[in-house]
Amino acid sequence: MEMFYFLVFGGLGAVVAAVELSKTNKDRINTTTAFNSFKNNYLVVYSLMMAGDWLQGPYVYFLYSQYGYGKGEIGQLFIAGFGSSMLFGTIVGSLADKQGRRRACVTYCITYILSCITKHSPQYKVLMIGRILGGIATSLLFSAFESWLVAEHNKRGFEQQWLSITFSKAIFLGNGLVAIVSGLFGNLLVDTFALGPVAPFDAAACFLAIGMAIILSSWTENYGDTSENKDLLTQFRSAAVAIASDEKIALLGAIQSLFEGSMYTFVFLWTPALSPNNEDIPHGFIFATFMLASMLGSSLASRLLARSTLRVESYMQIVFLVSSVSLMLPIITSLLVTPSKVRGGSISFSGCIQLLGFCTFEACVGLFWPSIMKMRSQYIPEEARSTIMNFFRIPLNLFVCVVLYNVDAFPITVMFGMCSIFLFVASVLQRRLMVIADKSRPQEWSLKERDNEAEPLNI
Repeated sequence: MEMFYFLVFGGLGAVVAAVELSKTNKDRINTTTAFNSFKNNYLVVYSLMMAGDWLQGPYVYFLYSQYGYGKGEIGQLFIAGFGSSMLFGTIVGSLADKQGRRRACVTYCITYILSCITKHSPQYKVLMIGRILGGIATSLLFSAFESWLVAEHNKRGFEQQWLSITFSKAIFLGNGLVAIVSGLFGNLLVDTFALGPVAPFDAAACFLAIGMAIILSSWTENYGDTSENKDLLTQFRSAAVAIASDEKIALLGAIQSLFEGSMYTFVFLWTPALSPNNEDIPHGFIFATFMLASMLGSSLASRLLARSTLRVESYMQIVFLVSSVSLMLPIITSLLVTPSKVRGGSISFSGCIQLLGFCTFEACVGLFWPSIMKMRSQYIPEEARSTIMNFFRIPLNLFVCVVLYNVDAFPITVMFGMCSIFLFVASVLQRRLMVIADKSRPQEWSLKERDNEAEPLNI
């Protein structure tokens, strides 16, 4: 493995350690023992859930190819997963508001465990059922757990600002450290112990079962709108009205879809971007480097969110702009650097530049997750939280399905250019959201300012 990869990984590791160790009292929020116990319980569960997800990711495509399926058939399986998340996942995820968020989290565990079990069969129909179950589980993972956390946090009377601590720690652990360890553990099972490509899915099912046991034994139930006369269609209509009538919610949904759509597209594009001539690149090590960059982003987010004077809506404009520029690098390098025509070999000079840009983008991803969670907790109404969050994922899943279907139809630079434009638009929309949020602040603030201005007249 080339020294360049070690330098990037080591540099990022050093920066993450420096950021974490250099935190002062200004970067920390004083909390209570009861909150820390609640937070740690959630972090353990969330980390187990993410371990169950991360263990599967690197081996899904490999497993299907081992069963003898070609690129077209595998592409159909992936499209089925995102399509299922868009259709069935939206319905199942929305039931969490009425039937209970804790119950929805348990449903996620059961659904994903069943999806893991289907990987033991080489039959295409069984694998298709597994992808459909996986799509449903994904919708629950990204809506039910956050909805339960926000409702339970408020129900227990904890301060609103403390939510940012849980959000940033959840991303630091679940989307960073756990992802790296899961990748190494999966590699250990498949390569070192030679247990085959199904082994990571069995391990994932075990982690999900452990997490489900903790949920059943320590979590209480909470709901959104518990109106008995409110059916699912009415619930959908209420969520749609909430989005249409409140521009802040609509903007938040558009921002999330634009960023996540670009993020999922990046997942499909980074390998061909770094190895256009089949260069020999260490995929697993690069993936771990990306996750380390994401940890850096979430660590920075915890600092930013701890400062009450700094608004999320303000710094996220910069984050979206930086991410937009970082995904422009493949286009810039293709114009400025003469492409190599040598097949194979090690990563090219333009590939090294792009890798640094991709690490920057992953750091922006680490900043994005806790920040968007914070904004969702502020703007989305509690009674329809899960429903609205799943509504946000509809355009995202539709976009990813279209990209997957046409991934070979456009040059890779066009795809990156499209993602860069989406991220720039997200920055513009974020600016608009901040302006609207400023206008809708409680009137008592303006009254206070008026009183302060009038004070000198009484002297």
